[in-house]
Amino acid sequence: MEISWKDFEKVEMRIGTITEVSDFPEAKNAAYKMLIDFGEEIGQRKTSAQITKRYKKEELLYRQIVAVVNFPKKQIANIMSECLVLGAVGEDNDIVLLNPDFKVENGLRVG
Repeated sequence: MEISWKDFEKVEMRIGTITEVSDFPEAKNAAYKMLIDFGEEIGQRKTSAQITKRYKKEELLYRQIVAVVNFPKKQIANIMSECLVLGAVGEDNDIVLLNPDFKVENGLRVG
């Protein structure tokens, strides 16, 4: 299905840095809870991600990622997710995070 350029422009993908990572035992599937810093304009956002197969918590801390920041908030177990971290989804839900090759300013728009 094709989308228009106007549709694509509505999706606000931004660069953020993971500043906190913790286990999320309340989630249906294995996941981490994360706090991500998107810079001064957007601030910090909470979310969760099912990325425990490939990543350890220590590896995620201070890693920059790409996330959609303009979806409506979504209740996931006992937290309100405020953004969607993006990754490539392989077999058996093996997710590889999308991230910039070089450190950039938090909050930069991806387009």
